[in-house]
Amino acid sequence: MSSSTLLMLILIVSSLKQSLCEPRATEAALICSNTTAAESDRQLFVPNFLATMDSITPAVARRGYGTVINGTGNGTVYTMGECMKDLSQNDCNLCFAQCKINILRCLPFQRLTRGGRLFYDGCYLRYDDYMFFNESFSSVDRTVCDADDFVGNRTLFKDQVSELLRNVTAEGPRNNGFFTGFVSNGNLSVYGLAQCWESVRGSGCVNCLESAASRVNSCPPKEEGRALNAGCYLRYSTTKFYNNSAADAPAGNGGGTRRRAAIIASICGAVACLLFVAMVSFFVRKKIVKRRRVKKKLGGLLSIVTKSKINFSYETLERATGYFHSSNKLGQGGSGSVYKGVLASGQTVAVKRLFFNTTQWADHFFNEVNLIKDIDHRNLVKLLGCSITGPESLLVYEYVPNQSVHDYLFGIRQDGPPLGWEQRLKIIRGTAEGVAYLHDNSKLRIIHRDIKLSNVLLEEDFTPKIADFGLARMFPEGKTHISTALAGTLGYMAPEYVVRGKLTDKADVYSFGVLVIEVVTGKRNNAFSHNSQSIFHKVWNLYGSGNVIEAVDPSMKGKFPEEGAARLLAIGLLCVQANAELRPSMSTVVMMLNGERDVSRPTQPPFLNSASAEFVPFSRPDSCTQSSGNEITESIVEPR
Repeated sequence: MSSSTLLMLILIVSSLKQSLCEPRATEAALICSNTTAAESDRQLFVPNFLATMDSITPAVARRGYGTVINGTGNGTVYTMGECMKDLSQNDCNLCFAQCKINILRCLPFQRLTRGGRLFYDGCYLRYDDYMFFNESFSSVDRTVCDADDFVGNRTLFKDQVSELLRNVTAEGPRNNGFFTGFVSNGNLSVYGLAQCWESVRGSGCVNCLESAASRVNSCPPKEEGRALNAGCYLRYSTTKFYNNSAADAPAGNGGGTRRRAAIIASICGAVACLLFVAMVSFFVRKKIVKRRRVKKKLGGLLSIVTKSKINFSYETLERATGYFHSSNKLGQGGSGSVYKGVLASGQTVAVKRLFFNTTQWADHFFNEVNLIKDIDHRNLVKLLGCSITGPESLLVYEYVPNQSVHDYLFGIRQDGPPLGWEQRLKIIRGTAEGVAYLHDNSKLRIIHRDIKLSNVLLEEDFTPKIADFGLARMFPEGKTHISTALAGTLGYMAPEYVVRGKLTDKADVYSFGVLVIEVVTGKRNNAFSHNSQSIFHKVWNLYGSGNVIEAVDPSMKGKFPEEGAARLLAIGLLCVQANAELRPSMSTVVMMLNGERDVSRPTQPPFLNSASAEFVPFSRPDSCTQSSGNEITESIVEPR
C-alpha cells in the first residue's frame, strides 16, 4: 500500500467519532452444558477448544462476528462469537476479550464440559460439540427480569414496553435482524435493543424475535428485561443503554433514521474496505518478516551451536534414548516430549524433542539455547546441549530423577508417602530462589512465563529445579512491561497479562503464588472451574477469619508448625493479589521465606468477591487508550 493511501486512511479513521468506551461487558447469563467429555476425549477437545478461541478473535475484531469449526470426530468444537452492532470496534474488542476469559468457567479440566454460552449486554460467545450455528431456540433459553420494580404508572409502563416489543418484531427482521429504538410519551421512555445472530436469518430470525418479545413482555413492572435465546438477544430498559446516536428517534418513525443509517453504512463500508486492504498488507508483510526472522535466528544458532561444546549429533541422542522408545518417555509439555537417555560416557540425560506442528517451535528452540545456555543456578535445570542438524530439533538437559512436584501431589507418584512439611518448604524456597535469580541475578533479566508444579522437577533430596524455558522472554532494562502474545497455563497466568497482554516480572510472582498455595494446601487452583470453589476463595476466607491453617493439606496430619504454615499461605496470597503493583518482587519473597522480612497483609485475590466464589470480571479501562482484546488474539495456552 502506498504512503499516500495510508495517510488518507489515517485521516479518515482519525476523523471518525471516538469510541464511547462502553463495551457493556456486563454478564447477563452464563449457561454451561450438562454434557461432559470422557477422559479419552479430553486430549482432543481441549486443544481444539483453545484453537477456536484463537481463531474466533480476529474474525470478531475484523467484522464483529465469526464462526469457527476445529477438529474431527468426538474432538470437534464449534464456536461462534458476535458483538452488538451498535458497539464501536474498540468496545467490541474489550467486551469480547472479557467474554473469552469468563467462558473458561464452563471448561473445568477435571470434568470437561462440552458446551457453554455466555451472554453479555455487548457481546455473545458460545462453543459446543455439535453444529448449532443456525439454531433459533434451545431448551436452555432464558428470560431474565431485573430485580427493581418500576416506580410510577405501571399500567402506562407496561403499555410502553408492549409497544416497543411490537416495534421490535416488526422492524427487526426488516433491518437484518437488528433493532434499536424507544417509545416515549414525554414523561416516560422505554429503550430497546434486539439482535439476531448473523448465522440466524429469514424465518429463523423472525421466529426468534417473536418468541423473545413474547417472553420478555412478562417482565413488567420490572424496569429491565432480557430474552436470551440460542438465535437472538433482546433487552428493554428505562435507561438508554445502546450507543448509536442514529437510533435516538422514536421506534416506528425511522424513515429519516434509516436514510441516515444508509449514508453512514456507505461511509463505513468505504472505510472498512480501506482497512481491509491495509490489514491484508500488514499481515502479508508480517508473515514475510516472521519467516525471515526465524531463518535468521536458526542461521545464527546453527553457527553458534556447531562451533561450541553444546553440539550433539542427532544419531548420538537417538541411540541414547533407545531411538525414542516409549519406555524412556518421561513426559510431554506444550512444546515437546521428553525422554530419558544414557550417553556413551554413562551420563544420564533428559532429551526434549520439540514439536514441529506449531508455529512457535523456532522461538522455543531459540529461547532454550540462546537465553539459558549460560545460566547456572542450583534451582534451574541445566541445559547441556542441543542438536539442530537432524530431522528434528533436540535439547539435552541434566537428568532430574524424582520427576515433578505435580507428580507427587496429583500425579503418578501420588500413591507414595505424602510430601512432608520440610520437603514442601524446601520446594517453595528453592523455587523462589530460582525465579529470583532469573529476574535479578542472571546476566539477562528473564521472565519464565510458565511457573507451575509440573515445571518444577525434584532431585533425590527434593531440591527443586525449574524446567522448560520454551516460553521465557528477556525483559529489557528500563521497560515497565512488554506486550506479547498470551502464553502459559490456565490457572497460573496473572490477570493483567490475560486481559491486557501486559507482561512483567510480576506475572511470574503471581504464578509462584499459585504454586505456593497449591503446595501448602495439597489442592489444585480451580479458579476457572464453574462448579468447584476456588482454592483462592477458601484460603482468603480462612485468612480473614484467622483460621488459615485449616487450609493446610490434611495428609500431613498436623505435623507442621502452625505459625510457619500461616506465614507461607500469607506469602502466597501476597503474590496472587489482583493488583500487580502490590505483589512483592521475588527477591523480597525470598527474604520473607527466610524470615529476613516481615509479611504484610495481602489484599483480595482476583476472580472472586468477598461474598461468593463467583468469577468477577475486570472493570473496563478508564479511557480508550487502554489496550483492547486484540492483544490476546494469538495464544499458546495449556490446560491445567
